[in-house]
Amino acid sequence: MISINDLGKSHGAQVLFNGFSLQLGMGHRYGVVGANGSGKSTILRILAGEEEASAGEMNVPKKARIGWLKQDQYAYDEVSILNVVMMGNEELYAAIVEKDALLANAHLEFDGDRYAELEDIVMRHDGYAAESRAAEILEGLNIPESKHREPMSVLSGGFKLRVLLAQVLAGDPDVLLLDEPTNHLDILSIRWLEKFLTSYRGCAMVVSHDRKFLNGVCTHILDVDYEVVTLYRGDYDTFEVMKAEERGRREGENDKREQEIAHHKKFIDKFKAKASKARQANSKAKRMAKIVIETLAQSSRRYPNFKFEQCRASGKEVLSVKHVRKAYDELVVLDDVSMTIDRGDRVAVIGPNGIGKSTLLKIALGIIDADDGEVEWGYETHPGYFSQDHEDLRAGENDTVLSWLWDFKSEQGAGWVRGRLAEVLFDQHDVEKKVRHLSGGESSRLVFAKLGVTQPNVMVLDEPTNHLDMEGIEALADGLKRYDGTMVFVSHNRWFVRQVATRILEIRPDGLHDYRGTYDEYLQHCGDDHLE
Repeated sequence: MISINDLGKSHGAQVLFNGFSLQLGMGHRYGVVGANGSGKSTILRILAGEEEASAGEMNVPKKARIGWLKQDQYAYDEVSILNVVMMGNEELYAAIVEKDALLANAHLEFDGDRYAELEDIVMRHDGYAAESRAAEILEGLNIPESKHREPMSVLSGGFKLRVLLAQVLAGDPDVLLLDEPTNHLDILSIRWLEKFLTSYRGCAMVVSHDRKFLNGVCTHILDVDYEVVTLYRGDYDTFEVMKAEERGRREGENDKREQEIAHHKKFIDKFKAKASKARQANSKAKRMAKIVIETLAQSSRRYPNFKFEQCRASGKEVLSVKHVRKAYDELVVLDDVSMTIDRGDRVAVIGPNGIGKSTLLKIALGIIDADDGEVEWGYETHPGYFSQDHEDLRAGENDTVLSWLWDFKSEQGAGWVRGRLAEVLFDQHDVEKKVRHLSGGESSRLVFAKLGVTQPNVMVLDEPTNHLDMEGIEALADGLKRYDGTMVFVSHNRWFVRQVATRILEIRPDGLHDYRGTYDEYLQHCGDDHLE
């Protein structure tokens, strides 16, 4: 398959990785992990031919087909959804289109030889089953059959990206390159994609911050850290253990060598002036000079410290939602929804995309109005909101990270605000960045810093893990577990839900399923693996 030899990539003086060599094997599924900015997506772009390496070489067989998940979701707005997916196999799709054109004009002129050539291509790619395969993939990604003949323009941006994912999968490539494929998927679609990939016979390389997904899919992990790419066999949990053990072993060897140096130095200092011990001291000095302390590179992984406290305890009943209904034109997203949130609840709202999870949070917060029903907040409730698209990160043209956060705690000094920003990984230079220029991950960390200083006693979080790297997600889970207020959050990250939730609200087409217990207990209660 693909051979990678001494690959390296730099941006100016910044080295992402060097000396990366690997033989990609058929049937292997590689998870590419590392901190944001470490070079994970760059590796995929180099393999896809979208970017050049700074050093090394890559050998790709001429006949190898590479499927690369692109983000150009507006390129096919006038094309039917089903056809966009079938375009994943370019040779087959072109043959089908040309063959149909020949048949349409057969009454005028018919090229039998060309038709036979096209028929051979269609048969070779099992083309008569291509449409049903494309439809099956779309339905697995929660795009119903009723939409398949409609143009791409009818879909939202997130669902367009699902179609592009379906296009890559339907192309049946030899090598699949997927960069954050779960970002716009709900739990059901993520489970479907896991099953698809585990039965995929080619070679897959996946960048993801979803630990559960990596555990379910990967046979190998490629760790981008310390300016190198290291291969580990097994899933993500196995990789974490192996990496920690390897680092511990190397640090332990350095400790032993440092102790040996200290022992020799003590002897030399004590006896160097003694004539009878001079030869011994000289011998130990030579031995000490030969001891090499390995320089261990610093990891690029950084863990923020998210601190959340409530200003005061709320009343026992935090939120009451009664008979809420919401429709957009003819599409009803919430119908007769009622629930009560109590103080101390940690509620995960789950369900397929488009079923009204985010809408429910926005109605509760008064951001949008319900068509019917009522919402009532309890005594002394002070909600804090995290929106998945950072709509809550409103900033002026010249607002910096420092000035923006300081506005929420103006009674404190600049040093205190800088300290809180440092905890969420904004250094002395980062705090002067304009808010409007922040990346998705930086914006998330800034909003969490705001929630930390404003101290709401109810946290309302809509897809809080979307833009965070693995370290950020772990740190967020730790911070929320220490938080003693009430929490309602929407998430498709099953590991995160497992860590944080003590109550599950699943919105299904047949209504609201309310379970007081952990995610694992809810799965056991359901008696199937549809959300596992």
